[in-house]
Amino acid sequence: MTGTLPLVYGTGNPAKFQSMRDALLPVGIKIAGLNEIGADIPEPDETGDTPLENARIKALFYYRRLRRPVFACDSGLHIEGLPDHEQPGVHVRVRGGKRMSDAEMTGYYSALAGKMGGKVPAQYRNAICLVMSEREIYEHDGEDIFGEAFYLVDKPHPERVEGFPLDCISVHIGSGAYYYDLEDPPDDSGIIDDGFQLFFLRAMDQYAAKVKEGSPGD
Repeated sequence: MTGTLPLVYGTGNPAKFQSMRDALLPVGIKIAGLNEIGADIPEPDETGDTPLENARIKALFYYRRLRRPVFACDSGLHIEGLPDHEQPGVHVRVRGGKRMSDAEMTGYYSALAGKMGGKVPAQYRNAICLVMSEREIYEHDGEDIFGEAFYLVDKPHPERVEGFPLDCISVHIGSGAYYYDLEDPPDDSGIIDDGFQLFFLRAMDQYAAKVKEGSPGD
């Protein structure tokens, strides 16, 4: 359906690429990362206000430079009980126009949890955009590709990992334990993988139908 070339995943992050490749391998969808195809392309400015807007910006940006099918993903943090205009979303590290350090993020979100009773349900919400051509664009931001809900709490765990400032205030809803203290942390990647697989299978089927009709293209 896409010829002999694999779909390009518009990311330079090796971990994200490997995770997606593993997710799609069982359904026979092959992908290549920007590094694998030797694409020396600067990252686009992610100016969207939602994960889907940013995924679309990135996918179109790379498609227009590579002129081959590209997809991109993005995510944002949703906190239950906050009005829409206060949701961190894709701007999880930015408050008042300033980019927060790890320590500032931990402090800000733990204080927010404190104001909301000491703990508040939160969830990372993902989105994906696949660009086959300028006219054939497929998108999804449904619950089947969202992360597992968890609690943000007001009392940080003593353990810290650089670059992951919210992990120390993240608590598993089912057990009430910090994720750092769980011997066998739950893994929701399988459920998310199923969601991504279904998205690609549906998109490929729709695109194949367009090809048969002779309608896709730039």
